Amino acid sequence: MSTRLQTAANVAAESHPSQRLSRKYCFDDPDMDLFFMAAASWGPSGGLDLGQVYYVASQIADGDGDSWMKAFSEYGDAMNAQADAWLEKGWRREAGEARMKAFAAYRSAWQFAAPGEAFARMVARHKRAFAQAVDEQRLPATFFQVPYAGKALPGVFFQNEDANAPVVLVIGGADTCFEDLYLSLGRNLLARGYSVAIADLPGQGITMMDDLYWEAEAEKPIAAVTKLLVERFGAKPGRMALIGLSLGGYFVARAAGDAALSEHFATVIASTPFPNPAQLFALSAKAAVEADSKAAPTPAAMRSRMVSMWKAGAKTREEFVPKTAGMVADPTRVTLPFLSILGAGDSQVFARQAQTWHEQIRSTKKSFVLLDAASGADGHVQVNNRLRLCQECVGWMDQIFDRSQA
Repeated sequence: MSTRLQTAANVAAESHPSQRLSRKYCFDDPDMDLFFMAAASWGPSGGLDLGQVYYVASQIADGDGDSWMKAFSEYGDAMNAQADAWLEKGWRREAGEARMKAFAAYRSAWQFAAPGEAFARMVARHKRAFAQAVDEQRLPATFFQVPYAGKALPGVFFQNEDANAPVVLVIGGADTCFEDLYLSLGRNLLARGYSVAIADLPGQGITMMDDLYWEAEAEKPIAAVTKLLVERFGAKPGRMALIGLSLGGYFVARAAGDAALSEHFATVIASTPFPNPAQLFALSAKAAVEADSKAAPTPAAMRSRMVSMWKAGAKTREEFVPKTAGMVADPTRVTLPFLSILGAGDSQVFARQAQTWHEQIRSTKKSFVLLDAASGADGHVQVNNRLRLCQECVGWMDQIFDRSQA
């Protein structure tokens, strides 16, 4: 690349360090557009179907977090009512399917809720709907609580019908909960012969209400979850895989470098590897200050920032960067088989970190997958093509675990 083009790329990276989509799908507000795509991506796994998501979007004012919450929560109510009506008729499966859509709608609703009680009330609605949907669909699920720091980390374990199936632990990012990861990845992993565990780490789901926030030493809560999986669910060391999405790409990068955890996991997968969130958060804070000096942020953007600060345990923007400054993973500690997945629509900051991570880890078995626009999976953590994410993960894991495919 010429010096002139490299300079332009660096400027673009610093101006838009948090870019997660390369194109607009529905909304001008980039955060709102990303989570519109997230809502749409859950359809094939049991969330709202595309026509439903577009209908809800038609009720939303671009950049207005309150109208987003209202539109999705009201649609969740409608799906709950549909589920109840079908259940009264004895249509249990259909009721469970509608209830899962109610969950997906409530889950989307809290994306732009204010931190604190408003956020917690909407999460409570999604939790009730998800648990009921799991029961009505007779999914092989067991909910659990992991003791941690005097509190508890919630999660769910899906037992594959093959009792000897490897166990995959899926860890989400800054804007996830363990329930939505079932739609993002868990259901497809289960269908492809894996048992699936999903858990919220500190700062995920609603753990902030218990004063649990993002931790630089993410290997510690992951170790607590892993211990429970072995002791309660019979997960076998060496027959386990670890997958991290978005900020979860940092969490699992830390775990991959932990000597004790490396004895449990046969492989680690990240979309995208994210070894230095501290860098991205600092650049994003700088970019936000510069952008705000030119135009006021949308209400949705402000809510997103407030929730991110809450998850980090920061009360102000000035506190946020120091709170996250220790979030760095060391690639030289990693020798496990490692799969790195990157969407080409991610920012240059994400891309550089993922590529550098892949180059510097000491693993003798490693692979780097770059998904371009033609794949339909170039968005952040393949938000625009969740099936492709699963296919890449399962293809890699089947080789690691030497599982023949029919």
